[in-house]
Amino acid sequence: MDIDDFFGIIGPVSVPRKSAIYVWGYNHSGQTGRKEDNDQLRIPKQLPPELFGCPAGLNARWLDVACGREHTAAVASDGSLFTWGANDFGQLGDGTENGRKYPKKVKQLQSEFVKSVSCGAHCTACIAEPRERDGTKPSGRLWVWGQNQASNLPRLFWGAFKPDTIIHEVSCGAAHAVALSEDGLLQAWGYNEYGQLGRGVTCEGLQRARMITAYAKFLDETPELVKITKVSCGEYHTAAISDKGEVYTWGLGNMGQLGHSSLQYGDKELLPRRVVALDGNFVKNVACGGVHSCALTKEGALYAWGGSQAGQLGLGPQTGFFSCVPNDSQTFFRNIPVLVIPKGVRLVACGHCHTLISTRDGRIHGWGYNNYGQAANGKSTYAWFPSPIDWCVGEVRKLAAGGGHSAVLTDACSLKELCEFMLVENLSLSNASEIEDVASRTSSDALARLCARLREYLQIAEDRAKDAMNSKI
Repeated sequence: MDIDDFFGIIGPVSVPRKSAIYVWGYNHSGQTGRKEDNDQLRIPKQLPPELFGCPAGLNARWLDVACGREHTAAVASDGSLFTWGANDFGQLGDGTENGRKYPKKVKQLQSEFVKSVSCGAHCTACIAEPRERDGTKPSGRLWVWGQNQASNLPRLFWGAFKPDTIIHEVSCGAAHAVALSEDGLLQAWGYNEYGQLGRGVTCEGLQRARMITAYAKFLDETPELVKITKVSCGEYHTAAISDKGEVYTWGLGNMGQLGHSSLQYGDKELLPRRVVALDGNFVKNVACGGVHSCALTKEGALYAWGGSQAGQLGLGPQTGFFSCVPNDSQTFFRNIPVLVIPKGVRLVACGHCHTLISTRDGRIHGWGYNNYGQAANGKSTYAWFPSPIDWCVGEVRKLAAGGGHSAVLTDACSLKELCEFMLVENLSLSNASEIEDVASRTSSDALARLCARLREYLQIAEDRAKDAMNSKI
């Protein structure tokens, strides 16, 4: 069989044939899916299919992955949703409040085909469609559970949307959530003490879902309705993108995370307000972290703004770039978006105090708080500038960043990538040099970097073991 026959069997090379999920970082609640007792798992490690109770070859592909503060969720190719980690608010969706260090299928959703998932600090939401549908009309139904969602089992939630509204996207924050319909309309629910629900007022207590109907394009004009294409929730702020590539932000802005030069209500914006500093850029994606935000343009430029006391903006330690040092404290922030990377960025994700990106050349970089290794390969507490993460093989399709851990979903779409996946599964210290040599000669850069990292890591571990043995002698 020649190579053309092979590709004829496996289908178009753009269609993923196998996926891998890598998780690393803070592991106190088992959110990395690894049973080690060590809280700091600095090396991205592929989660094997057996961990999900899947025989070899079944569910070899993954559709989505998301990280909460201390829990993780992943969607398999058959539409099954798996969750693991902390469960003190029922965020795993199993009807209990008992945490788990291993993935388990959410049984309540077995009749649904899950398409995407979002994790908040202590809650989870997913978009799914019934496995058995009447007719061929596509659907997207919202299911929610965990803190502030009235259930520790998934429950169908329409909120302010009419039943059968197609839900396009959902994002969860620390105490609020926002859902986007296929028609470009937003509804928000949860707590609103900082205006994060975009209603023009602050409220005490848990708030029911309501539509967001007013967007301030210009401060001297009456707010109007805008069609939204993307939405992201930070801890207590929210950002959205219009169909014209404009960014709107609202909620808490005490650390500059809203991107406005001044705020209308003290440290808050109560209505969605356009980030004028990004005018002239067509923004295609936005991501919100704890107190920082990032925007990715159509050309691949990355802008960031907000708190950077842990380096989550990627601008380095305290410098003249930062616009304010309130009360002469160590809390540095920038309230106007700044260009961090001028081109070549494909994906971005913001965690509590760290940021991840993938670039068009297939590299993954991170920066920010790195005490658990969630932002960079190095062992420093802070990664002040974009730093490489070199343990993943395959085409990066999804980045996820949580409270102190990170996840990457990669796909193998070509014969070359399938071979790389197979080699990684059989990689050891004894054959790492040989595989690295082959990878270098075939331009398999990610595989070559992984081999180099593995040899370096295992050699250090071996040397330490020898030193420990000699010291006993």
